[in-house]
Amino acid sequence: MFVIIDDREIVTTGYAASLNREGIASTGLAPEEFRDWVESVSEPDLKAVEAFLISDRHARGATPRLIRERSHAPVIALNDQPSLEQTLELFAAGVDDVVRKPVHVREIVARVGAIRRRAGAETKGATIGELRVFFDGRDPQVRGETLILPRRERRILEYLVAHQGKRVTKAQIFNAIYGLFDESIVEDVVESHISKLRKKLRHRLGFDPIDSKRFLGYCLTAG
Repeated sequence: MFVIIDDREIVTTGYAASLNREGIASTGLAPEEFRDWVESVSEPDLKAVEAFLISDRHARGATPRLIRERSHAPVIALNDQPSLEQTLELFAAGVDDVVRKPVHVREIVARVGAIRRRAGAETKGATIGELRVFFDGRDPQVRGETLILPRRERRILEYLVAHQGKRVTKAQIFNAIYGLFDESIVEDVVESHISKLRKKLRHRLGFDPIDSKRFLGYCLTAG
């Protein structure tokens, strides 16, 4: 999930809509709302955030520091009026990258992925047995052949791979895939997606690589 911080609703809704078309959950918050949220949000919910997008008007303030106190997710500043002085100020304020507007969300997602790779948060791909999963929008492969998945199922598989060896709850998956603030969809939709994903993986692999335990959650295994 991406968190977009800007006091202009037209900006937050615009980026949220574009990210949603790429299959990435997001939410927009005004700086005051974000301050209240980041100081009180639980650690599991905060870990669902993949990146923070901040208006350059607020990135030079206390917002990057507030984020760094609670999260290691990439912080991207969206620069309305780019200049060398402003760019240097933004980096000095603690952001990880500065993007000049207008910019396509695919470029933002690519920049976030590059930052996470450098930080060791994820690699270009991960191989688990005969399954290879990517983190750049490509469908996974089984024995070198592409397994085409709907974007929600692909995102769930990527999330499970990123947390391989750890058991994650339905709520954690939901927050990562649909966002923390989407009240129009219930968490039970995760069970439906995972059921369909498990069926496809079982058909291609010959076994079910997703171990589930009631009340404890899901874990990806190597078989």
